Amino acid sequence: LQVLEQQVVGGEQAKNKDLKEKHKRRKKYADERRMQLVAALQQATEDSSDWVLLNVYDSIQEEVRAKSKLLEKMQKRLQAAETEIKDLQSEFELEKIDYLNTIRRLERDLMLCQQLLVRRDCNYSNLERIKRESIWDEENGCWKIPEPVIQKTQLP
Repeated sequence: LQVLEQQVVGGEQAKNKDLKEKHKRRKKYADERRMQLVAALQQATEDSSDWVLLNVYDSIQEEVRAKSKLLEKMQKRLQAAETEIKDLQSEFELEKIDYLNTIRRLERDLMLCQQLLVRRDCNYSNLERIKRESIWDEENGCWKIPEPVIQKTQLP
């Protein structure tokens, strides 16, 4: 019974060593190929995984539908990228305007400081008070500072 069982289990060619070797090679090749595909899928991102696998289509209409879906997906990605570019450009433009305003304000402050000449015997000994009372003249592009009053102290 055992001899008969050994011959039946595995089919007619259970003892064929060449056939067993061929099965082992096929299994090894299939395992290697499966590992390569798993590694490729792990490395690929979600969007690029469509390019890794080979698609087999039953009809031309099915292929057209699949490629249309891929085209729509890529168009959405393109629109998203264009929107992001516009957002970044508008943000850059706002920052540029803010920097230019800051530069203009600092240039005006610099011009005020350059126009100030504080003498020791002047009533404007406080620099902050002079800045508060000064007015920017847009037409001339300079500061109008109050006239200093010289206080002469005479010793008795």
